[in-house]
Formats: sequence, C-alpha cells, structure tokens
Amino acid sequence: MIFHPPILALLLSSWLAVAVLAAGAVFAARLLRHWDRTSGSERQIGLERATILISTAVALVLALEAASLILFVSTADRMANLFVGAMCAVGTLQADPWGFPTLWASIAVFFAAALWLVLDRVDGLGRDWPLIRLKYAALLAVLPIVLAEAGLKTAYFWNLKADTITSCCGRLFEDSAGASGAGGELAALDPRLALALLFGSSGLAVLGGLAAGGRRLAQIAQGVVSGAAFAIALSGIVSVVSLYVYEQPHHHCPFCLLKAEYDHFGFALYGPLFVGAAAGLAAGMLGLLPRRASLAAALPAAGATAARVSALGFALFALSCLWAIGRSHLVLLG
Repeated sequence: MIFHPPILALLLSSWLAVAVLAAGAVFAARLLRHWDRTSGSERQIGLERATILISTAVALVLALEAASLILFVSTADRMANLFVGAMCAVGTLQADPWGFPTLWASIAVFFAAALWLVLDRVDGLGRDWPLIRLKYAALLAVLPIVLAEAGLKTAYFWNLKADTITSCCGRLFEDSAGASGAGGELAALDPRLALALLFGSSGLAVLGGLAAGGRRLAQIAQGVVSGAAFAIALSGIVSVVSLYVYEQPHHHCPFCLLKAEYDHFGFALYGPLFVGAAAGLAAGMLGLLPRRASLAAALPAAGATAARVSALGFALFALSCLWAIGRSHLVLLG
C-alpha cells in the first residue's frame, strides 16, 4: 500500500522537507554563532549570500508541507473503500494506531510552516535582515515538528494493510449518552450552546482583526482569540454544523463534509477557517516581535494585514456556516 502514488508523493514531500530543514539547521547553527551585520569579513559575506538560498529553499518546502495537509486528508478519504467498515477518512485513519497522530502532526506542521513563512517574509522587509537570528532559531524549532510528522506518516502508511477491519465515523462521533472519547463528547454538545460559542468566537475574531491595526496589544489579542476560535469552530462543526449539511440529526462526521455527495462543502468551511486561524496567530506573533528600526513601519503594517486576513477568513467561515444552516431542511432548534 505504501507504493500508491499519492502515498509516495506525501512521503517524498515530508522527507524532502526534513532533508532541506536539516541542512538549514546546520546553516542556522553557524549563522547564530557568527552572524555580525557590521562585519565585512569573508565569512560574513558568505553567510549573507547563503542565507538567500537557504531561506528560499526552506520557504518552498514548508509551503509544500503546509499544502500537503489537503493531500493527506484527501488520500485518506479516497482509500476508505479499501478497508472493511470504513466510509470516509475516519475509517482509514482508525485502521492503524498512527493514523490520527499523523493527522494532528500534519496540522501542527501547517501552522508552524505558516508562521515561519510570515516571519521570513517580514524579515525580508528590513534592509538589514533584522529578524534573521530569530528566524533561524525558529527554524531549529520547526525541524523537530516536521521530522516527527514525517516519521509518523511513514509509520502509518507502512503499517496499513488492505485486509484491516476498521470502524466508521458513526462509532467515533456517536452522540449517545454512553459515548466516550473526544469525538463522542463533541457530538453530545448542546446545539444552542455550540452555535452560540461558534458565532460568538468567530465574531470576536472578525471584529478584533478589523480593529487591530498596527497596535501590538491588539495584534497579540487577535492571536489568542484566533486560536480559541479555531478550536471552538472545530467543535461546532462536529456538534451542530455537520448535522445541517447532512440533514441528519445523528451524523456528526467532520470528514464526510469533504465528499462529492455533499458538494465538497467542507472545503468552504475548513479553507477559510485554517487561513483565518493561521493569519490570526501570525498577527499575534508579529505583535510579540521586538520593534527594529528598519521595520518601524513595516512590522506594524504586516501585523495589521495579517489581522485583516484573519478577520476575512473567520467571516467567510461564519458565512459558510450560516449558509449551511439556512439552506438545510433539518429543523434542529425548536
């Protein structure tokens, strides 16, 4: 099974990212030790030349890694028909103990990659690379996350067997009184409370993003609100939004939303949500960065832009939820 083309593409992408980031980490150790922008030595000139190449290569593989999250979920969904009992990506992920840990690791890589790419972009706005030490220190922190994701992904696909009997999403996201586990707890949330939290947190993220501007505290607050709104949104999708899409009061699966029979509606939910959360976290990160002279105007402006993108993402997500509820024939709230 590991020789399926999509699986090979995923593994190649992950280990390519590990190789490039490992080389970048070696360079980062040299740069953190020897970087001196005021020096005109041959070593400093070599570091300045190399950093352009290293930053470009790292940015490309991290962008590829962030995008591979979509391919991973899509591949898991398409492979569901290979396993007895599976109906969607949930069954494929449950066919091996490494399935869901790989998914969580892929999500962590998505956000880590997004934040590093923003940091790299902002560093390039300064004439003297004012954030270069911080950027390469962050690269050293991103490498273990990417390495863990590559290892988990390899273990998951290596152990998958086509004759495995697995369970469908109905077992994981069962909303009965005896439900156990995180999936069952999310499915059992009160619909009114779930909707109030979903639209309330998304509304705060939208208002906060629009009002943040170049103020550091407001940008930091947007990062905190975006992270909380992301978690609440995922729980709201499982507990109530999915019911309106499926028009069934007991089908809570967040993965079936991506299927063709539901017009791939999940992409209209998860796309803006992930972008909004990543941009909000980026705004918070930029708000925490030290103000350098060469970034006196660019850094606040970049934070404001990230906050506005976050507001747009959460607004589109909330509108998609409203559209799903409005068009549905399910009467869930009396």
